[in-house]
Amino acid sequence: MVDDKDRTRAAETVAGKWKAILDSIDGLIDPAMPRAAYANPRLRELFPVVSHGALYFSRCIRSPWTQDAGALFPRGGGGFVVIRNSDGTTLGEPETVEEAIDLIVANLPEGCGPAIDGTADDL
Repeated sequence: MVDDKDRTRAAETVAGKWKAILDSIDGLIDPAMPRAAYANPRLRELFPVVSHGALYFSRCIRSPWTQDAGALFPRGGGGFVVIRNSDGTTLGEPETVEEAIDLIVANLPEGCGPAIDGTADDL
């Protein structure tokens, strides 16, 4: 059972990770991607992961992370690709980052709420 202390710890970890990504100037990701995702309250409560220029969202704060929320990839030549890694489904190839964020939110798993203090195995 998840208690208030676990929820608080998870929320603080998520907030810290978002801050690190949003404050980063290392060039690992187009800054418009995390800024647009963070602007959405549903994505802001998920744990963000940046890898190879892509932005992933996890429903837990510890590895192994969940892969059932859409991940945002820049598309060569412009635009974006949204892929759900759990089953390899391409959810769409929107032109704008805002459309990509809307697509990710529209395809969040049922019952998706704030990230938990645990791993994908705990869900």
